[in-house]
Amino acid sequence: MAQKVVLIADPGIDTAFAVALALNDPTLDVQGLLATAGNVGFEQATQNAHIIVEQLDPPRWPRLGAAPSVIYDMDGTALHGPGGLGGATFPCIRMHPPPASDKRLVELVREFPHQITVVAIGPLTVLAQAIDRDPELPSLIERVVCLGGTWHEPGNASAVAEFHFALDPGSARQVLRCGAPVTLIPLDVTRRIVYSPSDLLELPSPESRTCQFLRQIVPYGIRATANLYGVEGFHLKDVLGVVALTRPAALTTRHVHVDVETLGELTRGMSVVDMRPNADTTPNVHLGIGVDVHAVHEYIDEVLGRSI
Repeated sequence: MAQKVVLIADPGIDTAFAVALALNDPTLDVQGLLATAGNVGFEQATQNAHIIVEQLDPPRWPRLGAAPSVIYDMDGTALHGPGGLGGATFPCIRMHPPPASDKRLVELVREFPHQITVVAIGPLTVLAQAIDRDPELPSLIERVVCLGGTWHEPGNASAVAEFHFALDPGSARQVLRCGAPVTLIPLDVTRRIVYSPSDLLELPSPESRTCQFLRQIVPYGIRATANLYGVEGFHLKDVLGVVALTRPAALTTRHVHVDVETLGELTRGMSVVDMRPNADTTPNVHLGIGVDVHAVHEYIDEVLGRSI
């Protein structure tokens, strides 16, 4: 039986890859695609979620959620382009506004108690708001997979903070402390998933809607990654949120205690990993510490090779 999944996403380029994989993988039953601001503003995030689903047109559409009207003090458009999808423009049918993402998440978890895995590939604002709306939610979620934080690696939003955690450290702390089983995949792992320009522009199944869509949005990301970071290629960080479910053996984790700094002038958004052998803290997170890069590449090629 396919795993029931809800994706919380701030649709940029690598987010679109992750959503495309999830919607094309028959082992996943994507019940919801819930928008959140992050790489783009909240209105654009909601529109991008519509665009991705319309462009891919899967056999069964996930239920959508509108991003909460939160304005962060940074975004990811320098890397992901104007509008978040590589500067490409797509028609978008104006549908009736979906319910708020946090409300939709509560509805889905209540409809399928103990069956939904929440994959948060954006800031954790929506999940924290859903917990505020329904405090029993953590006990009803099967599992939470978060893309966020950093351990030994430097941050990408500040010297010590990863982008998703830096945008809303309070929500990140709330989710890590909520009591639900949490797998946290930090920059130490996600930075290893780099696709070369040729691989990105020569995707398998080139006639499929999915690969045609992805090939329209990646050129901007390739150029921006070279200009911003001096890296040839593009980091597909968010796909590890899907890989954690579909290829769990590809991800190595360690059960540890992780918290988030919310107040520091220089350290706000920093993930704090307690590795003391005699610490009195209780492990609350399965922290990603390693990844089989070859297995991830094989999975991406396999799914996109038979994409719709």
